[in-house]
Amino acid sequence: LTTHTSTIRAPPRLQVIYTYDVKWVPSDITWAHRWDVYLKGNPDDEIHYFSIVNSLMIVLFLTGVVAMIMLRTLRKDITTYNEMQTLEEAQEESGWKLVHGDVFRAPAFSPMLLSVLAGTGVQVFAMAMSTMTFALLGFLSPANRGGLLTALLLLFVFMGSFAGYYAARLYKLFGGKAWKKNTILTATLFPSVVCVIFFTLDVMLWYQGASTAVPFSTMCALILLWFGISLPLVLVGSYFGFKKEVFEVPVRTNIIPKTIPDQMWYTHPLFAIALGGILPFGAVCIELFFIMSALWLHQIYYVFGFLMIVLFILIATCAEITIVMCYFQLCNEDYQWWWRSFLSSGSAAIYLFLYAVWYFVSKLEITGFVSSAIYFGYMFIIALGFFLLTGAIGFFACFWFVRKIYGAIKVD
Repeated sequence: LTTHTSTIRAPPRLQVIYTYDVKWVPSDITWAHRWDVYLKGNPDDEIHYFSIVNSLMIVLFLTGVVAMIMLRTLRKDITTYNEMQTLEEAQEESGWKLVHGDVFRAPAFSPMLLSVLAGTGVQVFAMAMSTMTFALLGFLSPANRGGLLTALLLLFVFMGSFAGYYAARLYKLFGGKAWKKNTILTATLFPSVVCVIFFTLDVMLWYQGASTAVPFSTMCALILLWFGISLPLVLVGSYFGFKKEVFEVPVRTNIIPKTIPDQMWYTHPLFAIALGGILPFGAVCIELFFIMSALWLHQIYYVFGFLMIVLFILIATCAEITIVMCYFQLCNEDYQWWWRSFLSSGSAAIYLFLYAVWYFVSKLEITGFVSSAIYFGYMFIIALGFFLLTGAIGFFACFWFVRKIYGAIKVD
C-alpha cells in the first residue's frame, strides 16, 4: 500500500473491504433515445462540415480538369484524328491515338495478380457500400460496439461472388487460361494475409494472458465462414465470369508491341504513383482522425451520414485523378496503364499508413512490444483494405475512360 508519505508492506491474505453507493435519478428520456446525448449535438459537427467542404473543393477541381480534357482536348483530338485523310498526316500526328494498337495489350507483369487484386477491390467496395447503407438505416447501434466489425466481416464474406466474377472477366480479357488458379487465388490471397496477421497477434495476446485474446472457437468460426461461405461464393462468381463474353474493346491489339519512347522524369511510374495517392488521401484525412479516435481512444463515432458523403467524394477523387494521369500517360505514348491505374489511386493507402504512424507517435501513449504490434498490425490490415478499395476504383474508372476515348475514333 502506498500513501502520500510512505509505503506500507501489506501482509499476505490481506482483505480490503470497500463500499460504494449508487443514486438512481429518474429521467424522462425513453429507452429508444438513450444514446441521443452522445449522438446529437456533437461539438465536432463543424469540423465534419469543414471536412466535407475541403473534400468537395478537391472534387470540383478534379471534375473541372476532367471536364476540360473530355470536352475540349479530347473532342478536338478526336475530330482531328477522324478528319485525317492521308497516311502522311497520320504519321505526323503524335499522342494517344498512336498507341491504339497496344493500349489493350495485357500487362507485362502478372496479369493474374492484377485481376485478383481488382476483383478483391470490388468485393471490398461492395462491403463498404452495404455497411454504410445498413448504418444509415440504423441497423448498427452504438450500444453494440462489436456490431460494426461483425457487419463488416459478414458482408465481406457474402460479397465473395463479386470478387470471383470481376477477377474472372478481367483475367479472361488478358487472355489467361489458368482459371482454376485465378479463382483460388481470388478466394484466398487477401483473406490469407489478414488471417496470418490476425492469428500472429492473437498468439501474442495468448502468450501475454490478455483477456482480449480471441478464443479458439471464434477462430474456428472465422475459418468456417471463409471456407464454407466465402470460397464457394467466389467459385460461383468466377464460374459466371468465365462464362460471360470477354469485355468488348473498341480496337484490335497489334501482334508486335510498339516501342515506348523515352519518358521525362516527371512521367516516371514511381513519381506518378506517389502523386496519385495524395488527393484521395487528402479527401478523407480529416474524417480519418475521428475514425482513428473511435478505434483507439474509445470514442463514439456514429456520423455515418458524413462518412457516406466522404465515401462518395473518395470514389470521385480516385476515379478522376486516375483518369487525368492516364490521359497524360497515353499522350506520352506510354500504353502500360493497367498496373499504374491501380497503383496510382491505391497509393493513398501508403499515406494512410504513414498517418497511422504519426497518430501513434503524437496521439497515443502505447508502450510495450505486443501493444505496438497490435496497433500496427490492425492498421496494416486497414491500409491493405483501403489499397484494394481505392485501387479498384481507379482501375475500373480508367478502364471505362480508355474504352470510351478509343471507341470514339476511327481506326483503319
